[in-house]
Amino acid sequence: MKILITGSNGQLGNELQKIISTGTAEIGAVSNTIKTAEVFAVDVDKLDITNLEQVKTVLKEVNPDVVINCAAATNVDGCEANKDLAFKINALGARNLAMVCEEIGAKIVQVSTDYVFRGVGDTPLNEADIVAPVSSYGKTKLLGEEFVREFSSKYYIVRTAWLYGYVGHNFVYTMMKLGKDRDTLSVVNDQLGNPTHANDLAYHILKLIETEEYGVYHCTGKGECSWYDFASEIMKLSGRDCKVNPCTSAEYKAMYPNSADRPAYSSLDNMMLRCTVGDEMRDWKDALKTFMDNVEK
Repeated sequence: MKILITGSNGQLGNELQKIISTGTAEIGAVSNTIKTAEVFAVDVDKLDITNLEQVKTVLKEVNPDVVINCAAATNVDGCEANKDLAFKINALGARNLAMVCEEIGAKIVQVSTDYVFRGVGDTPLNEADIVAPVSSYGKTKLLGEEFVREFSSKYYIVRTAWLYGYVGHNFVYTMMKLGKDRDTLSVVNDQLGNPTHANDLAYHILKLIETEEYGVYHCTGKGECSWYDFASEIMKLSGRDCKVNPCTSAEYKAMYPNSADRPAYSSLDNMMLRCTVGDEMRDWKDALKTFMDNVEK
């Protein structure tokens, strides 16, 4: 099997490469097909997914069986400030990959987000629930999903949430740094979701690509919490003395008026995983503890 990973320098791209090269994830081992796969890891310096001609050239030269698209504009506030760039990367980039994958007969994994939902209610959202994003990030990621559905016949759209991994920038590393530098910190306590370890997400993506179980998936850590709960657990596990204080989204918006709107409730239900290849995602606290045990405090 030939696997091409775009955005390979990011946290998910790194986890995919590590699991394939070692043959195992923190959840468990992967198949021999995955362990022996030929991996082509490319980031924007080697493949700019917003450039259709470049996508055609690279994909036709590599001729992969699967493309896993980890390339994205994920800075939510940054997407609000630069809507054109978010559109090019999150929507047109996905379109370009899907079109060329269809032409060469490759499968495509499009990594998406809980931010495609409006964020109302109090029941975890499954793949049948109606999408209605409130931010440029969510809107462009949703359009990317729609382009993949339109142009590819062999796709896995995998929505995840609150992702963190060993490489790159994420909420866990940010909280650890702030906890070292500050005595107190205010974190939003009225937005609920699912912290997700990139290693767990990568494991499930690699399970999926061996199958023909095409469609839309939710893949997040089990259990839900607020950003305040998440930050508090990070401080506890890292041994920081920083006190985390809860604040509302309205209070946060008043402090940072240019920040993008975020869904208040975007907890996801991994229904499609359960009904197909199986949902082995860890409880978010268990996965976070393993992560914290493995990083320098």
